[in-house]
Amino acid sequence: MKNTFLVSYDIMDSERLQKVYKVMKGFGEHAQYSVFICHLNQKEKVMLKEALSEIINNNKDRVLMVDLGPSDGTSKNRIEVLGNQDTPKEPSATVV
Repeated sequence: MKNTFLVSYDIMDSERLQKVYKVMKGFGEHAQYSVFICHLNQKEKVMLKEALSEIINNNKDRVLMVDLGPSDGTSKNRIEVLGNQDTPKEPSATVV
């Protein structure tokens, strides 16, 4: 079973920032700047955390992962957008 995660990050170095962005593109949909929406099962979540842990500096950077619940469609109701309504679409496949 997959859950929807809202992943946001603050990376203090441009080189690490580019690496984190590249990893995130393989796991989810880019929502805005440093925010992604990811549909992950438990194994994919562990893989994402491991990949990010290899890049970030734990003393300077921060990654926030919020579990929005099952990816069965109910998580869509938990995300509200004000302004431009161009929201990410449900992925047809997750590239890892």
